[in-house]
Amino acid sequence: MGRPLSYADNVVRWLRERLDREPSLAEPRELALALRVLALWRASVIVDAFVTRHGRKVLQGPFAGMAYVEGATEGALAPRLLGTYEAELHPYLTALAAEGLDHVIDVGAAEGYYAVGMALLAPGAQVHAFDISPKARAACAEMAALNGVGDRVTIGEAVKPEDFEVLAGPRRLVLMDVEGAEEELLRPDLSPALAHTHIIVEAHEVYRPGVAARLTERFAPTHRVIQLAMGGRSLPLPDWLMASNHLDQLLAVWEWRLGPTPWLVMRPKSLNA
Repeated sequence: MGRPLSYADNVVRWLRERLDREPSLAEPRELALALRVLALWRASVIVDAFVTRHGRKVLQGPFAGMAYVEGATEGALAPRLLGTYEAELHPYLTALAAEGLDHVIDVGAAEGYYAVGMALLAPGAQVHAFDISPKARAACAEMAALNGVGDRVTIGEAVKPEDFEVLAGPRRLVLMDVEGAEEELLRPDLSPALAHTHIIVEAHEVYRPGVAARLTERFAPTHRVIQLAMGGRSLPLPDWLMASNHLDQLLAVWEWRLGPTPWLVMRPKSLNA
């Protein structure tokens, strides 16, 4: 038996297969796909280099020092470990934690970057992490245990709009990243308690064009709504990465987004937030 195929071997095999099939790799869409595949491979190399030098701990940002599981169950791992991931949200998360939260509801929790991170950042809060993926739920439980917050992170599966009537309320934050289902889940007509709840939701315009505007209109009567677009990354990179080539520096903070995914930060007017 030969040696098992590595990730790099599989990438090379994928590219070779693409060269011999139609549509040709020279077609713009196929070439763009090949570029993404190569970028994902290089991002995995950067993660390996990070772990060799720093271990599996978040380097900076509001969750600095958080121990990480072996991989991300959804999305890019390198920016999570570097602490640059979704940096636009950092000031809002730290402000909310400083104001005092008693519950955080993380819907689409994946391996627990926010669920465990907010448990560490807001030590007085109980965190409810939901994900429909069994793999994600297992990873989230593992990461909560690694960071000593397993007693404050409860893990569940699916959430219905009506569930927020129990989960939501003052001094509570709903974090939501559900790949386009946010429009069906955030229904103040079915859960009036959302009117008094802090909400940070990723609006997946790439799947649901116009969803950010529709959610803004829906919550404008009860919330002050700020829309955040992804910007450049200004947090410092470690010296070994700064000494690398510019492409690696860009790929290290690349978050794998296929299109616009603005965030809506919604603060309830009833709390004078």
